[in-house]
Amino acid sequence: MTVTLDQILAMVNSVFWPFVRIGAMFAAAPILGARSLPVQYRVLAALLIAWIITPLIPASPAIQALSGEGMLITATQVVVGVAMGFILQMVFGAIVVAGQTMATSMGLGFAAAVDPQNGVQVPVVSQYFLILATLVFLALNGHLILIETIVESFFLFPVGVATIPENLPMQTVLWISETFQGALLIALPAVAAILLVNLAFGVMTRAAPQLNIFAVGFPVTILAGFIMMMLSLPVFLPRFSDLLERSFVQMLGLFG
Repeated sequence: MTVTLDQILAMVNSVFWPFVRIGAMFAAAPILGARSLPVQYRVLAALLIAWIITPLIPASPAIQALSGEGMLITATQVVVGVAMGFILQMVFGAIVVAGQTMATSMGLGFAAAVDPQNGVQVPVVSQYFLILATLVFLALNGHLILIETIVESFFLFPVGVATIPENLPMQTVLWISETFQGALLIALPAVAAILLVNLAFGVMTRAAPQLNIFAVGFPVTILAGFIMMMLSLPVFLPRFSDLLERSFVQMLGLFG
């Protein structure tokens, strides 16, 4: 049995470029791209998935990866993978923004904790919603849908194309505005209720100026915020599920 250099090159390329796209997506995606997850595990998972899906996707071109055209294809796979992971990351970013909006209106904007996923400080309300969103994402098999989506991307945008999709820049920018809209819808019930509480305390201050509004209003505002968070939890699941579904559709929309 003889194996030629071209055959070895074809076998390596068939796994290498899918591995680059999947690895770039894992680096930018939430949960899989968390700082708490070791890089070695992330690379091993990307390599394993690339090896499994290789027989299922269109064949990669027989081009040397270190050639000029090969490096251009590699850069294209990195851009595509990062864009797909960034779209899903923005869904969890919307959850953080919604929690920050609630925390600021409640008066808990100063109470911050380190987010283990991104390594930055976020309000404790955002941390609570972020943990809840992570559990919902895994419960809905979002990680499996993510793998299915990236497999589908190889059919819509094969590896041999050396230019980024025309829709990718504009679709990514438009998705950012949609995620802010989703964050507003998640935070709106609690923020509106707290606004009414603050208006009521403003009327009380005008009616009784001798009342120490800071001693009374601050704990009442925090308590009202927690009550509204509890009452708005049934709204969180459909809003978050809708954002997830639209994010996966948006990933495939990058390729027209």
